[in-house]
Amino acid sequence: MLHQDKGSDVAVIGAGVIGLSIAWRLAQRGLSVTVFDRGRAGEGASHAAAGMLAACAEIEPSEERLLNLNRASQALWPDFAAEVEAASGETVDLRQEGTLNIALTADEAARLKQHLVLQEKLQLPVSWLSATDVRRREPALAPGLVGGIVSPEDHQVDNRKLARALKIAATAAGVRLVEETAVTALAVGNGRVTGIETAAGLYSAGTVVLAAGAWSRGLDGLPAEARPPVRPVKGQLIALGMDPAAPLLNHVVWAPGVYMVPRRDGRLILGATVEEKGFDQAITAGGLLSLLHAGWRALPAIEELPVIETWVGHRPGSRDDAPVLGPGPVEGLVYATGHHRNGILLTPITAKVISDLIVEGLLDPVAEPFRLSRFTSAPVAA
Repeated sequence: MLHQDKGSDVAVIGAGVIGLSIAWRLAQRGLSVTVFDRGRAGEGASHAAAGMLAACAEIEPSEERLLNLNRASQALWPDFAAEVEAASGETVDLRQEGTLNIALTADEAARLKQHLVLQEKLQLPVSWLSATDVRRREPALAPGLVGGIVSPEDHQVDNRKLARALKIAATAAGVRLVEETAVTALAVGNGRVTGIETAAGLYSAGTVVLAAGAWSRGLDGLPAEARPPVRPVKGQLIALGMDPAAPLLNHVVWAPGVYMVPRRDGRLILGATVEEKGFDQAITAGGLLSLLHAGWRALPAIEELPVIETWVGHRPGSRDDAPVLGPGPVEGLVYATGHHRNGILLTPITAKVISDLIVEGLLDPVAEPFRLSRFTSAPVAA
């Protein structure tokens, strides 16, 4: 059974919001934790994300088990945000206006109503709004829109502020953070983890948490059966500049081909393309055009807004686009990766189930469907 003694070190590979939150929870429970990152803390997928907590809006057929995990994490968010803010002295800008998913044509409305059928079958707290009701909530949306779905429990958080606050909270709790130090290999002896190799040498650890996002699969020293099927899924995003005192939008809005996320500082984030191009970093004309055109159809006034920033992120997508959580075939190695588009949403529940596993030796039933073993018949080290 996996269980970490308080005198033994835990090494976390990856200082995004997943790795930082796990480290923070473990340090709160008295463990010695060191987090390693190939770059700067919070500068990978956590920096690139849009921060949506969209468990209801994003549900797709055959994702019922993932929905359970997403909704469990969604319920943790208000208390989690308050605790992070109290521990760090920083705001994470949790906004609870909800999400609108809109249709601009009759065909789009028909597709959206089919989505509503799935949501209602799963008893999600959503409802159909007429065009008048949608524009009453968001008057700047296109006057010709047909209707939409409101998801009042799908909120947003500022992911960049969250990463910064978690870094502060974790280090204040005693976590050691080693940045710009790539982990080159996992050290394994007699079937169990003994530590990690870095450019600076060997770091001994009784437990290693693999939270390296899209880079998780490439870690040397992993046996083939222990290698998570995680790949980078490229996404391009744009931030436009609104007047913070008179923003064009207040809700998160999904429209065909784009989502739009308003920030309190006036930024309006448009995202995101989905591209199977490895770790390609290119901002492309086609990617930006698709986002801007889709955004303009839904919110015509964006054509007057300045472009503040463009960037690329790499989501860690697994073979079934659900996370890989818990133990695997190498004793002492714990997985917390493959969160794909739900990394920010799943931060509180991932931190909880992984810290509980390491401290208490048991994996929460809500995380059971997401073990690595669903991809392999290899035995699992309990």
